[in-house]
Amino acid sequence: MGRAFEFRKERKFKRWAKMAVQFTRIGKEIVMAVKDGGPSPDTNSRLRTAIQNAKAVNMPKDRVDAAIKRASNKDENGYEEYVYEGYGQHGVAVLIETATDNTNRTVANVRSYFNKTGGTLGKTGSLDFIFNRKSIFRFLPGERDLEELEFELIDAGLEELYLEADEEGNDIAVVQTAFEDFGKMQKALEDLGVEMKSAKLERIALSTTAVTEEQAADVFKLIDKLEEDDDVQAVYHNMAE
Repeated sequence: MGRAFEFRKERKFKRWAKMAVQFTRIGKEIVMAVKDGGPSPDTNSRLRTAIQNAKAVNMPKDRVDAAIKRASNKDENGYEEYVYEGYGQHGVAVLIETATDNTNRTVANVRSYFNKTGGTLGKTGSLDFIFNRKSIFRFLPGERDLEELEFELIDAGLEELYLEADEEGNDIAVVQTAFEDFGKMQKALEDLGVEMKSAKLERIALSTTAVTEEQAADVFKLIDKLEEDDDVQAVYHNMAE
């Protein structure tokens, strides 16, 4: 495994160390969900999803409740969502999802990160041929029969059901379906009593770019700067694993 493994492991520990950043991002998602569909998770599926994701990263309940209360205030400003696309060094495609109350600040920051790390910020839609948006649900499989679950989820639009390892090496079951089937799949999983760790819309790379360890380190300088920005919700790239 060597240096590449150690490099990736170090980055994983860094991500876990950024718990405050995760809380900020989920707090924004809660605010946007409440502004969009009201403060009750029973009738607001987006808020229900945000609360599930908050639990997955151990966000304290009082912070979740405070975010809901804050967003319920009509005088509280919401956030606008923007996507930025470009290329880092060595031809690696990078897509950034943001939620901001100041678009001028956000675009200026994102552009500066690309410029400082030898990348180029592109036009909206320039990476549509590289990334496909998918609905991704994760849960602990436990003793559940995944083959049986596959059959039960076909009508909800199931595309893939597979296992991946989390940072501790534990098995996590992953359900993937089309972007437009998010709500249908979420309801199907809830009806089957599946307790989800997270439910998200993610960008999946349709093609990848091979890089060396040294080249990957160059690109991660850009990704790290982006992930540290409070306005950034998610960063995706197409570097080959």
